[in-house]
Amino acid sequence: MFTLFKNGTLIDGNGGDPIKDAAVLIEDNYIKTVGKATDVAVPKSEVNVIDAEGGFILPGFFDMHVHLLVEPCSPAQALRNPFSLKFYQSVHHMKSLLDAGVTSVRDAGYTDAGVREAVNKGLVQGPRMEVSVTALTSTGGHGDSWMPSGLDVTMPFMMSYPTLPDGICNGISEVRQKVREVIRDGADIVKVHATGGVMSPTDTPQFTEFTLEELKAIVEEADLRGRKVMAHAQGNLGIKYCTRAGVHSIEHGIYLDDETIELMLKCGTYLVPTLLAAVSAARDVEHMPKYSIEKAKEVVEIHHESIAKAYQAGVKIAMGTDSGVMPHGENLQELGLMCDIGMSPMESIVASTKTAAECMEWDDKLGTVEAGKLADIVILSKDPLADIHVVEDTNNVITVMKDGKVLKDIRKVTGVFENRESVIVQ
Repeated sequence: MFTLFKNGTLIDGNGGDPIKDAAVLIEDNYIKTVGKATDVAVPKSEVNVIDAEGGFILPGFFDMHVHLLVEPCSPAQALRNPFSLKFYQSVHHMKSLLDAGVTSVRDAGYTDAGVREAVNKGLVQGPRMEVSVTALTSTGGHGDSWMPSGLDVTMPFMMSYPTLPDGICNGISEVRQKVREVIRDGADIVKVHATGGVMSPTDTPQFTEFTLEELKAIVEEADLRGRKVMAHAQGNLGIKYCTRAGVHSIEHGIYLDDETIELMLKCGTYLVPTLLAAVSAARDVEHMPKYSIEKAKEVVEIHHESIAKAYQAGVKIAMGTDSGVMPHGENLQELGLMCDIGMSPMESIVASTKTAAECMEWDDKLGTVEAGKLADIVILSKDPLADIHVVEDTNNVITVMKDGKVLKDIRKVTGVFENRESVIVQ
C-alpha cells in the first residue's frame, strides 16, 4: 500500500533548507521517496493521498525523558488512588503524547516492560519506547521516599512489584546486582540517580549520591549486557563523575562548569536538558510539595545558564522534558525553552528528531524524513521556523503518522478524512 504526502513544506530533520512543494511517498511503513513533488514518481497503483494543505511536514518528535505512569498529582491524592489505576491512566498519557506529535520516547523510570509490550503488540496506541524500569538510587538519595519523620511515603508509581524492583542500592556489589535485576525485568536502558534533585525530600540537586567507582560498575555491568546508562545528574560533581564513568546521557544538567562541559565534549556525552521540568515544578502549587517548589525556583535561572553554556560549547543536546512532572502532551514546550537559551528553531527541531534518534541509536531507522526510514511523520499547520511556539498547541499538529499508520488527523470526521483520498494514479 502506498501513501503520498503532498502540498507541504518539508523540514526533514537534518537541519538543511526546507523543501517547498514537497512530496513524501511511503510504501507500507517505510519512506520510499522524498523530494520536490515534481521529482517524486508516483506508482501506477492505488495511492492514499494526504494533502498537507500548505502545512509543514516533519519527522515524528522524540522525548528522551518521560515518565509514562506518572502524572501531576498531590501526594494525598496519589496515596488514595488504587495501585492499578496508573496503568489505565498511562493509555491516556500515551495518547496525549501522540496527539502532540511525539512518536518516540525514552521512559526514565517507573514504567515496566509490560507497557512497552502492550504498545508493540498493538493492544494500545502509544509512542515507540525504551524503558528503564527502575532508577538506581542510593539510600537517602533522589528516589528514596523516606521522610524526615521516619515514614516511607512511597508514591504508588514508585512501589516495587515483581517486574519493577526497588531501586535502592549501595556499594559495588549491590549496584551490579541492581543493574542485572532491571535488565532481567526488561530494561532497554539503565537509569541511575547520580545526584539529588528537586523532587526528593531529603537532598538537594548538588548532592552527589554515587561514587565514581559505583558509577563505573553500573556502566560496566550495563555494557556487558548491551545497554547504555542515562543519569539523573544535576550537581556538577555528580555530572563529572557520570561523564568519567562513561554514562551515555546526562539528564537535567542544572549545574555545569567549564571543566565538566569540556569533559562531556571529549567523551561525546549527550545532554538532555529537561528545561520544562523545573519551570513546571516552580509554578505547580496545586500538586507539588512546598520543598519542591522552593528548590525549583532556586534552580530555574541557573539551569538555563548551564544549558546555554553547554550549547555554545557544542555539547550534543537531545530534547527531553521529564513529562509526568508536568501533564503529558505539553512536551513540545521544551523547544521554545531551548530557543530561549540560544538555539535556533531549526536547531531545536533537530535536537528533537535527528539528535534524539542518534542518542537512542535509532538513527538508522528514525529521526529524519529520508528514503529507507520508518514512516513516523507529523504535519503542522503553521511554520515552526517562523515561530517555534506553534508546536506547543496540539491543534496545530494536524496529522500524526507512526509506522505508516495515521493515528491522528484533526480533519477526521466519522471515519472519513477530508482532503484525503485514495486514488488510482494513471
